[in-house]
Amino acid sequence: MDARKILADLKARKYGPVYFLYGEEPYFIDLIAGYIEENVLSDAEKGFNQVVLYGKESPMATILTHARRYPMMAERQVVIVREAQDVPDLNRETGSKLLLDYLQRPVPSTVLVFCHKYKSLDKRRALGKQIDKLAITLDSKKLYDNQLPEFIREYFKDRNVSIYPKAVDMLAEYVGNDLSRLTNEIDKLLLNRKEGGTVTEEQVAKQVGISREYNIFELQRAIATGDTLQAGKIVSYFESHTRRVAIIPAVAFLYSFFSKLLVAAHLPDKNERTIASALKVSPYAARDYSQALRRFDRQKLTAGISLLRQADLQLKGVNSGSATPGQIFRELVYRIMH
Repeated sequence: MDARKILADLKARKYGPVYFLYGEEPYFIDLIAGYIEENVLSDAEKGFNQVVLYGKESPMATILTHARRYPMMAERQVVIVREAQDVPDLNRETGSKLLLDYLQRPVPSTVLVFCHKYKSLDKRRALGKQIDKLAITLDSKKLYDNQLPEFIREYFKDRNVSIYPKAVDMLAEYVGNDLSRLTNEIDKLLLNRKEGGTVTEEQVAKQVGISREYNIFELQRAIATGDTLQAGKIVSYFESHTRRVAIIPAVAFLYSFFSKLLVAAHLPDKNERTIASALKVSPYAARDYSQALRRFDRQKLTAGISLLRQADLQLKGVNSGSATPGQIFRELVYRIMH
C-alpha cells in the first residue's frame, strides 16, 4: 500500500491492527508513524494507552507483551516500535516466529506500528514472504530525481498553495531527494513568506540561499540559447563564490542536461510536449531542451558529454594540474559553447 492511501484511511479513522513500515526512505515512515502517534488517541487517552519502544532495547517478546495488553478506559491502545530494524531477534527464527504468530491473531484493540528504516525485509525468509498479507505494509523507497517535482507539487497542493514550475525545479535541484530536508525547507518557506499567491523562484532562491540571477538553471538556459555573455557572468559568479556554489554538482547537473538532450535528439517529434513526456521534465523545463536542440546536433551533444566527463575527473583530482575548480568550470563552459 502507498503512503497516501494509508494516510487517507487513517484520517478516515480506519485503523489496522498492525502496520509494518519499512524501506530506504525514512520520510514516509516518520510521516505515518507520526500521524498515528498524534491522532489515533486523544491526549487524555495517551497516558495509559500509548507506548513508544525502541528496537535495540526491545526483543520481540517484550513488544508483543505490550501489544497483547488491553486498553484502559479507551477504545484502543497504540504501540509504536521505533528503529524496528534493531529489534535483536527480528531476523532470527525465534523473533520472526513470535511476530508471525501474533499477525495470525492480532489484538483488534491494539494499533501496533513497526518503523523499520533504511532497509527492506529479507523476502527470502518466512516473515518477509508473509508480512504483506498479514499486516498493512509500506515499502518506502527513495524517490528518483525525476520524481521530485511531482512530490513537490503535491506537497504544495495539499497545503492549498500554488508554485511556479521553475520554483519547483529549483527546489528539486538545490535541495535534492532528502525528503525530510526538502519538506523542512518548504515548511520554512511557507512560514516565512508574508504575501499570498503563487510561490516564485525568487522566494525559493531566498529561502534556499542561491542567487536569483546567477544559478545553474540560468546557466543551463544561457547554454541552451547561446547567450555567451550571460553564461560568462554566471561562471564568474560561480568562480568567485565556490563556498556557496558547489562546482561538482553543477557539472553533474549539466551532464544530466546533455544526456537528456541526446535522448531528445533521437525523438522523431521534437515539440515541447513530446520532449516533456519522453524526458519526464516539466513543460517549463522542456523549453530549454527545445531551444538547445536548435544549437546542438548529436555530434556536438556527444562532444559536450565527453567534455563534462573530463571536467568531472579533473575536479576530482585526475590530471587537473594547478587549475582551480572555478578555472576548470570556466574552460568547460567555454568549450561547450564554442
